[in-house]
Amino acid sequence: MKILAQNKKALHDYEIIEKIEAGIVLQGTEVKSCKSGKVNLRDAFVKVKDGEAFLLNAHISHYEQGNISNHEPTRTRKLLLHKREINKLIGKSQEKGLTIVPLKFYLNKNLIKVEIALARGKKSHDKRNDIKEKDLEKEISRDFKNKFKIK
Repeated sequence: MKILAQNKKALHDYEIIEKIEAGIVLQGTEVKSCKSGKVNLRDAFVKVKDGEAFLLNAHISHYEQGNISNHEPTRTRKLLLHKREINKLIGKSQEKGLTIVPLKFYLNKNLIKVEIALARGKKSHDKRNDIKEKDLEKEISRDFKNKFKIK
């Protein structure tokens, strides 16, 4: 599995409840841009409409060697999910404060997949606590390395 793009902001802003792998419908030039790592998921989100899931605001840059039929960078892209997965997402996303966000684009057996997550927004004090915990873990691991450093 090769990761093409990650949405680090989503991991910072949301508490991840459940992750789901989805396929995505792409044009030829989009596939080539994705494989070269020209994907930005920062402001992207998933919307379910008429029993289908769509990825909105994901930016896939133009392919440099593309011709006049190059793709639009922020077009709406259809996600490929089973009906029961879509119904599950619809049911859970209607709960208060839950949303669906893309976490990463990756290659799985030469197919481009999107990992989407059912997420709840974090409050600012939760974000501060997460930052404190990460800093503490870094400090502990640094002290551990320095204590048992081979000279």
